[in-house]
Amino acid sequence: MDNVYITGHRNPDTDSIVSAMAYAALKNALGHREYHAARLGQISDETQIVLDRFGFRAPQLINNVRTQVRDLDYDTPSTLSAAATISRAWQTMQADKISVMPVTNEDGTLYGMLSAGDVANYDMTSVRDPMVREVPVYNLLSVLEGRILNCVSPEQEEISGEVTIALPAGRENLLFSDPNSVVVCGDQPEMIRRALDLKVSCVIVCQAEVEQALLEQETQTCIISTPFDAYQAVHLICHALPIARICKSGEVVSFHLDDYIDDVQNTVLESRFRAYPILDDEERVVGMLSRYHLLRPRRKQVILMDHNEQAQSVPGLDQAEILEIVDHHRLADIETKNPIYVRNEPVGSTTTIVAEMYQEKGLMPTAKMAGLMTAAIVSDTVMFKSPTCTQRDIDMANRMARIANESLDELGKAIFSAACGDDKTVDAMLSTDYKEFHIAGHNLAVSQITCMDSDRLLARKDEFLASMRENRKKRGLDTVVLMITDVLLEGTQLLYVGDEDTIRQAFNIKNDKENAAFLPKIMSRKKQVIPMLSALWG
Repeated sequence: MDNVYITGHRNPDTDSIVSAMAYAALKNALGHREYHAARLGQISDETQIVLDRFGFRAPQLINNVRTQVRDLDYDTPSTLSAAATISRAWQTMQADKISVMPVTNEDGTLYGMLSAGDVANYDMTSVRDPMVREVPVYNLLSVLEGRILNCVSPEQEEISGEVTIALPAGRENLLFSDPNSVVVCGDQPEMIRRALDLKVSCVIVCQAEVEQALLEQETQTCIISTPFDAYQAVHLICHALPIARICKSGEVVSFHLDDYIDDVQNTVLESRFRAYPILDDEERVVGMLSRYHLLRPRRKQVILMDHNEQAQSVPGLDQAEILEIVDHHRLADIETKNPIYVRNEPVGSTTTIVAEMYQEKGLMPTAKMAGLMTAAIVSDTVMFKSPTCTQRDIDMANRMARIANESLDELGKAIFSAACGDDKTVDAMLSTDYKEFHIAGHNLAVSQITCMDSDRLLARKDEFLASMRENRKKRGLDTVVLMITDVLLEGTQLLYVGDEDTIRQAFNIKNDKENAAFLPKIMSRKKQVIPMLSALWG
């Protein structure tokens, strides 16, 4: 598998989205594999403004990285139409060394499943009941490598009858007398004449010429010549039947490419089939799955950007293979099965790290990508006023801005004016930059809205608190906090519900204004809010 997903955290902010996009572009420029930036949630208004400004589309949305049928090294055997002959199916099975194969309709959708056991069972049945019913003439000609010798009615497209080898027991005594017969004979003009007189369904002439007088006789009997001897011809006639007549159809257990392996394993354990057809989104057969394919599934491969915590990462991560982690947060609980490349640096933005990696590889991002990266650094460092901001962030933002020919001030105004429009619901604003944390047995959620006019948002304080209380109850959280970070005031308006005593103690809140307080110089969730609460709960 050559595809690798590069994904940021859930409820992605601008830094999470842009760092994934920029790193995917860098990896694709350097390697032979395909790297795809992905996101785990909806794009915020701020991020959308940035993407639109520089002409980028949002990365693809993925819901999980659980192992699916498409991730297996499943078989891709030949498929045959339901109209194909048993002879053709058996030859295909022998050539491909398989004992079961899918049977399809004309449009490639699943008709049924044919196994070697189905063919063997039919062979044994045909020994006791050598009757063929409505076998297409075209099928007979195909399996017998034959040709029609006489002129028959064009309506005669199918042959039915009991297959009989016509051998004389005596000069006057012939061994067939039923008109409903398919007569197999050799160089025996009398047999052919008798068959034509009886108006049998078909005469198969093996390894012999037929007198012209017999061919010119007006008859409804089809005369076919074949290079095979009588013994071979009898078996081949039975194998001219369409496989639709003997294959299993109806309720066939099948799987789709997007089915998850966990669900597939449960179904396989409850059934006893040797193999199962795999279908695509249009119900067309694309492969076959057997039990041994489930033993060593290929895992999806991912690179984690801007996070290293299980609760913030993509669902199903335990079933994926983590290749790298690039982050600027505290080390959390991500575990890997093998040693991996980890780059975790104390800077204000993950995009700063990615920009430095461009320099280390001797590559320069395009002007548009540089503009995108500038916006991500400005966003995550809150216009360089966040305590997480370092001189490296400032230097890199200025360097990227020069490449993009962008003004940092104008870019900052465009970014921070996007978060608090009057048309947005409080639920939408709370979920835009929302993260959950599990600290010493406490479940905490912290939302952050960065703006340039916090008074407009505080006017809706009661709405925010009501939504936060509802979320706390719904998610089973101990505490829910909202940071309304004001770039101009260089501080945060804090709203909180839940463990209120801990919040007041952590931030030395004396005059509680109904679950709200202004915290000067508090700009960073990860460097100022989370550490303070961790110290108390820890």
